[in-house]
Amino acid sequence: MFDAPFPTSLPLAPGVGYKSSHFAQIMADPGPVEWLEIHAENYMGDGGRPLAQLRALSERFSISVHGVGLSIGGEGPLDADHLARLKHLVGWLSPASFSEHLAWSTHSTGYMNDLLPLPYTDATLTRVAEHIDEVQTVLGRRMLLENPSTYLAFAETDMSETDFLSELTRRTGCGLLLDVNNVFVSATNQKTNAEAYLKAFPTHAVGELHLGGHDVQSDEHGDPLLIDSHGAATADPVWKLYADLIARIGPAPTLIEWDNDVPDWPVLRNEAELAAHILSPVA
Repeated sequence: MFDAPFPTSLPLAPGVGYKSSHFAQIMADPGPVEWLEIHAENYMGDGGRPLAQLRALSERFSISVHGVGLSIGGEGPLDADHLARLKHLVGWLSPASFSEHLAWSTHSTGYMNDLLPLPYTDATLTRVAEHIDEVQTVLGRRMLLENPSTYLAFAETDMSETDFLSELTRRTGCGLLLDVNNVFVSATNQKTNAEAYLKAFPTHAVGELHLGGHDVQSDEHGDPLLIDSHGAATADPVWKLYADLIARIGPAPTLIEWDNDVPDWPVLRNEAELAAHILSPVA
């Protein structure tokens, strides 16, 4: 087990996923936003405006680094070059938190630009735990692992997602990033209970929460099919799940995630204000 301080020192306040188009407005009028999250792969270059802006932001805001390309659940070994670039970024930036996804995106020498689900088996558990151990050892810090949004279940799965995540935290000492929208999307698609999932979730290991939007579609039977699009405002049922969770576990760093069809800054800031209203009574 990795032995280090708890994996995040983010403020118990709202944050937003940073977009360069919002740089000037964030610096001038951040509202309740006290921290920002970046995608690691966007900042692995050697210089230029992106890194200059990030350095300026890091002097004022806590930064969370969110990886999307490590393929923690992949069958093959982790990409050593990618991990080295990540180590360099985390080294000079010294972010308050680093997180990745419980997913895979690599096969043999190919890379799929997606976060694909895993069967929850002992073999998968061992592989993911080994990869987490490697990441934490190379970075010299604990990481957070995010629960996925899913659209189907694997027949060979032999444990629940919450049990799988709980065992990962026990074996590796990693923390968890709890995406509430992902919980709602998965529960709707698989006709399970989102409230029961959250009650079973190992919240003692949570270092960060995510909120975001989804698209509503229908499958061939006319049943609801939710797509984790990150391209809309957080839906009312997700806000309800979030409010109930915060009332139960207390305040936690909460990110507003909006990556597609990105709105003007006032719209994103308003989402952060909604989160702040839920966080403030229990802060």
